[in-house]
Amino acid sequence: MPRPRAAVVRMAPYSPPADGRRDALRLDFNENTVGCSPAVVEFLKRHLTADALSIYPEYSEAKPELAAFFGVAESEILFTNGTDEAIQVLINTYIDDGDDVLIPRPSYAMYRFYAELAGASIREIDFHSDLSFPVDELLAAIRPGTRAILIANPNNPTGTGVDAAAIERIAQAAPDAAVLIDEAYFDFSGVTVLPLLAQYPNLFVSRTFSKVYGMAAMRFGCLFSQSANVRLLHKAQSPYSVNTLAALAARAAIRDTAYVRDYVCEVLAARELIYAGLRDLNIPAWPSQANFILFEAGSRAIAIRDELRRRRVLVRDRSYEIPGAVRVTIGTRPQAEKFLTELRSIWK
Repeated sequence: MPRPRAAVVRMAPYSPPADGRRDALRLDFNENTVGCSPAVVEFLKRHLTADALSIYPEYSEAKPELAAFFGVAESEILFTNGTDEAIQVLINTYIDDGDDVLIPRPSYAMYRFYAELAGASIREIDFHSDLSFPVDELLAAIRPGTRAILIANPNNPTGTGVDAAAIERIAQAAPDAAVLIDEAYFDFSGVTVLPLLAQYPNLFVSRTFSKVYGMAAMRFGCLFSQSANVRLLHKAQSPYSVNTLAALAARAAIRDTAYVRDYVCEVLAARELIYAGLRDLNIPAWPSQANFILFEAGSRAIAIRDELRRRRVLVRDRSYEIPGAVRVTIGTRPQAEKFLTELRSIWK
């Protein structure tokens, strides 16, 4: 029997979402709860042919469209198989066994997953008790040998964010580290550091099409940095990891700006509705800049998750990271009402 790497043996397995979610109210994984723009489906119908499926993916049409949409040069964007591959490629490019990596805690599990897989020495910086971002603590933790700092903004699962000025301080304090700002939930917060790429050669920004664009099944994302960095990232990436359907769908998705704008407005309205409902039930909740809310269910967290699941309303227990915490994805106002109706009957 072959001997696995020590880093793999040490890792805890990651369990992806279970099957059987399709016919439920999916408020557990922060996806778009109503689906992608109809324009995406129509675009795929028009452009997807048997011949198109028989050749390896080409990105010559998608690359300039998406670069122009995001306001970067074509040489500053890397297409990735979701944000997960963006994290993996960055780690593969810049992290060796034993290298120092800083990650706020709690945060997106894949930061630790890929850093552990690389054999990195991981140090986690705890969020404050009010779940605000630990800027000063993270700055104090930076060492001359720190090789990567991985930050979600807004953060998952807390929903809290950090401003661009604080991110600049981090980039300035760690010039030899790859500083990744994962902006998966940018559309709900409006805070981005993409315009800062030219100033900081150690800055990387990722975006996903799995959230506001409703394309989680397509696995499409983008990783941005200065051109010299992107050339290196390309060397560490499989050449055809982004499939043709995903590249086609992304082109259509960015064109339908009205769909994205309307969905964001609906989510923000539904978010306020859920906050009001939680207040009525005297359930504490943390402020969120994303399309989800973390609320405090105390010792009932797992029982509430399980009873909601029985009623086909899916939420995510996060009490393993934050005692008593449950995370609910925000979708439409009718979906918010459905969630609150079921929660009220359980809570009382």
